[in-house]
Amino acid sequence: MKVLYSVILVEDDYMQREILKNMILSTYESIKIYEADSKSTALDIIEKNDINMFLIDISLKESSGLDLAMNIRRIPKYEFSQLVFLTTHVDYMLQAFKQTHCYDYILKPYNKNMVQSMLSKLINKEINNSNYEEDESNEYADKELVIKIRSNVFVRVKINDILFIEINGRSCDVNTLEGIYTYINISLKKILKLINCKYIVQSHKAFAVNKNYIFKVEKLDIRLSRICFRNYSKTALLGYKFKNNIISEFRQAGKYYVN
Repeated sequence: MKVLYSVILVEDDYMQREILKNMILSTYESIKIYEADSKSTALDIIEKNDINMFLIDISLKESSGLDLAMNIRRIPKYEFSQLVFLTTHVDYMLQAFKQTHCYDYILKPYNKNMVQSMLSKLINKEINNSNYEEDESNEYADKELVIKIRSNVFVRVKINDILFIEINGRSCDVNTLEGIYTYINISLKKILKLINCKYIVQSHKAFAVNKNYIFKVEKLDIRLSRICFRNYSKTALLGYKFKNNIISEFRQAGKYYVN
């Protein structure tokens, strides 16, 4: 079986670790799960393997999960990797978000729907990316957009991971498979010029979409439609003047269009 994704589960409670592992494997059989019960064991595994996502108990007995996460962030290739904390209290999460730029957290006791939602948001990008046409995927595989989210704070986002972009006041919300990043003080025209990608196109005066991720288009009225994306709750708008370009390709691809 081909492994599409690798996760390290760092949890010092064996039963809790087994419960979460089984939840993950019940959804994605092809995921490789590494297990660790301490910071030292986790770092040893991380050094010897390539990890896509880190699930870390914030209250490890040997040392805090926050300390482990900060160690991970100091490793260049994991500077922006998917990192999710496991916790019984939300009180610690503000500090965790600030210090480690974690993507989200999962509360204990584990709720299967919550875990599956997290997997859908963070892991499905690997499965969705396999649906790209090979030439497009190769062309943009390593291309990144550097987003200024605050003064002197920047993040790198892979072009292939962008679902859609939405104008919000004087800034752009960049919706990606890993989360939403707000690029401050930039227009839609300028960000599209920076991306310079043939399959991320304007769909509305306030939206641009990645055509490869469109799952469904629903007509709202004579001039406006709604664009839906697989396994993503937010939607984009499709304006009348941009409709022909997107709908023609969408129908040819045999996807879901509601007239």
